[in-house]
This record gives sequence, structure tokens and C-alpha cells, in this order.
Amino acid sequence: MRAATWMIGLVIGLVIISVIGEVGTAGAGDRTATPPKSDELLRTSDQPVDARINVEKITEVEPPPLPSQVILPMPPVFAVSVTADEVPISAEHWAKAQKAMRKGLAYLKSKQDAQGGWMAGQTAAPTDQPDKASPVSVAVSALALKAFTQGEATAMEQEHVLAALRFIRAARQPDGSYESGAMANYVTAAVVSGLSSAQAARMSDSLLRDEIADAVQTLQANQWDQSEGLNARQDWFGGAGYGNNGRPDLSNTQMMLDAMYDAGVSPDEPAMQKALAFVSRTQNLKATNKADWAGDDGGFAYTGANGGESMASEAAGEGRRGEKLPASTPRSLRSYASMTYAGFKSMLYAGLSADDVRVRAAFDWIRHHWSFEENPGLGQQGLFYYYHTMARALVIAQQHEITDSLGTAHNWREELIDALVKRQEEDGSWVNAADRWMEGDPSLVTIYGVLALQETLKPVTAVPVETK
Repeated sequence: MRAATWMIGLVIGLVIISVIGEVGTAGAGDRTATPPKSDELLRTSDQPVDARINVEKITEVEPPPLPSQVILPMPPVFAVSVTADEVPISAEHWAKAQKAMRKGLAYLKSKQDAQGGWMAGQTAAPTDQPDKASPVSVAVSALALKAFTQGEATAMEQEHVLAALRFIRAARQPDGSYESGAMANYVTAAVVSGLSSAQAARMSDSLLRDEIADAVQTLQANQWDQSEGLNARQDWFGGAGYGNNGRPDLSNTQMMLDAMYDAGVSPDEPAMQKALAFVSRTQNLKATNKADWAGDDGGFAYTGANGGESMASEAAGEGRRGEKLPASTPRSLRSYASMTYAGFKSMLYAGLSADDVRVRAAFDWIRHHWSFEENPGLGQQGLFYYYHTMARALVIAQQHEITDSLGTAHNWREELIDALVKRQEEDGSWVNAADRWMEGDPSLVTIYGVLALQETLKPVTAVPVETK
């Protein structure tokens, strides 16, 4: 398969949605569903700008294009394969991954507290509000719940899994969220993904379905759009931040999209299409991103909001906003791998086709920065977040083999399995010596490791199109 003319399996067995009609939900059965027209999605707001927004920091450029047709991606899968022949890897790698996953789950079970959760008392702070740390135990526990329900066929019959579910449900707020502080969106998005996996394992729970729907509505209400007085020319538009007060970023926007995808929200929903506008504004691609910082390598930065930020620029000594570049050098923001995979899969969640210039450019960046030894652009920082994001992205893209820019073919599943197995501790845990974004905590990193392995083990339902 030549990467220059790649046609991923998105076109196999997928639904192309026209651009006229009513919105719908993925997996809802036979229906004709279409997104609102661009002029409705990108209309000018008639609301005053919300007091939480500092308009002096916002930049304005023309909005990126929305798709003329929306492609419905494959539905989410919440269970690993039963046999090796369901996945395009060797029987040896399948067995290695299964063993490592079971060891990881056993470690997580040993670290569950008496209340049913993980990382009790741990807090994290938004990148733009470091003085507003909030608890993250519910989010971490929701991701652990997902790991158990995906990895064990009888998970919903086991007390430690039911205890985790009770712990998460007890955190539910009156508005349907699961945290009311600075990390509300982050926590609620993680809970939606965890509950969606539990729901898939126990379809008869109508109360669980209602809780997921309420949480999705909360995420959509917290998305920055016309409701807060924004218009589509402004760089906050369509994004989500850690909570409902801070500026949006790609990491939290992709978590929101992960959650909505896991919950079965169709890409033709307005929230998905507005998010696509924000995601496009974080890409280094001049054809679709007119921000002054944007380059043209096809990769992604951390956020386009407030004039743009990149953790890779910060790591390179150029300042998170490129403010430390020499005065004679035009301001630019560096792309890095974890955000590029986040942007890549977000565009597919939102229904962009394989031949969209944004998708092709992101895939080309991936080919040029292929590595399991580091998170390209950040070194060891965020390595396990990167593994999990990469695996999610390549599964939704239905890519089995990647040909890098040097012409070398890679079975990414096998390479990821090897990378994780060699980094796993004897007790089944993983931990990152580069302790940033809580990756020094083995509970969180083990969850990332297990979830990444599970993506490599999920049954393959479609075969990519081979091209000449």
C-alpha cells in the first residue's frame, strides 16, 4: 500500500451522509441524516460575549471549511478479540498482548481503594489555570472501568468492577456532569467513555443510557460556540477546555469527541462539526488554517485558541506561544505526535473523508515521524498518552500497516505491543520516568497501557483498500 495514495478502509461498509435533512445518532439504524448547512453551523451569534471570555486574547481569521459530505465511521468496539485470527497480528503477538493486558488489569485491581476508585486525593490543574487544581479520581476510575469492561467478558459480574461503577455514579452532579470544578469537561468526557463501555457490556441498563445521554448534553453545552457569544471566525469556536471557564485546547476537544463517538453520537451532529472547525485550527496547514502561526507540515499543535500554543515549541525552548523565537523569525508553532494523532482521529470522528487535504496532511506527518521510542516532538513526555491516542487513531482509520516516509512498512499493532511489553514492570504496571501530566503515577499509566493494548486486540471488521 503506497502511503502517497492511501485509501483507508473508511470507504468500506461506511455510510456517506448527504448535507440536507435531520441529524441523527450513529448506530440508530436506517435513517437519512445530515448536518446543518454551513451557514447555520457558522452563523454569527446574537448573544453578548460571555464574561468568562477575554476577547482581547482571541484572534480572528476565516473559518476552516466544513465537509460537503460526512462519512459515518465504523461504530465503537468495546471488547477485545477472542481469538488471534480476528486481528491482523501474529498469534505470538496476540498472546503477548493478552498476557500483558491481564497483568495490567491485575495490577489495577490490586490498587483499587475501598470506595471503588483509583488515585483518591490526586489533583490536576488546567494548563492555563495552574492555580485551580481539581480532583481527577473519577476520571481515572472511569478509564479503569473501561479497561476492565473491554478486557474481561464477565466484567459486569465482578464485584470490583461494580464497585468502580458505583463510585463513578456517586459523583454525578445535578447537571449531568461528574465534576463541577476546573476539570469538569475532562472528567465528564472520561466518564462518558467508561459508562459507554459498561453499557455495551450490560445493554439492559436503561438508567445507564440516560446518564450517558445527560453527560453528553453537558459536554455539548460546555463547548464554546454561539451560545457564549462567539462567532466562527474566533479561535475558541467549537473547542472544549478542561472545564467551562478556561480556553479550549485540542487535548480536551479530542476527549470530548472520543466520548461522543463512544456514546454513539453521529458526526453530522452540530457539536461534532463545530469541533471540527476548532480541530482544523490547530493544524499546521496553511490551506485550511489561516492563523499567522500556522506552518505547513500537516501536524498539530496544542491549541489554536488565544493565538495558539504548542508544548513542542515550549520543549524546544521557543516558548509555548513561540514568544521566545528571535525577533527576525516569524512566529510559528511546532507540531508533535500526540496532538497530531489526536487531531487525525478527531477529523475522522467528525466525518472527514480519507482524501480530505487535512486528513492526508496529518497522515503524511505521521509517516515522517514514526516512532515508538518517544512521543515525537516531546521526547518521553506524555509517552503513554501518545500510545493510547495513536492506537485509537489507527483503529478508527482502519489502518493495519503504515509505510513510513523511508518506504518501510510497519505493522503498528505488533510494534506497539512490543513497545508496551518491554516497558511493563514485573508487577504488571507501567510508569513514565518523565513525570509530566501525571505519568509518574503507575495507576494512570497502567490504564493507558492496558487501553492501548486493547486497541491492538479489538476485532477487525473491515479490510483496507489496497491501492497501486
